[in-house]
Amino acid sequence: MLSVLANRTYRHLFMAQVIALIGTGLATVALGLLAYDIAGGSAGAVLGTALAIKMVAYIGVAPVVGAFADRLPRRAFLVSMDLVRMAV
Repeated sequence: MLSVLANRTYRHLFMAQVIALIGTGLATVALGLLAYDIAGGSAGAVLGTALAIKMVAYIGVAPVVGAFADRLPRRAFLVSMDLVRMAV
């Protein structure tokens, strides 16, 4: 199973995905802690609302970004989308 990591291109893509997923996970944890800090006892409702807004944004943005994805170079597009996610 680890023999696939011998491919340099795949290894770079894999590590980029791992780093992006760690960042997304940390952002979700930070959002939960922020909701608890701000709302205290009603943090569950605040966090649920925030995560629902996040999912609606993903659903709304996906078709638009998908239309651009077919027209742009894949590598540059993937890198730019990860940079946008990092900034947001």
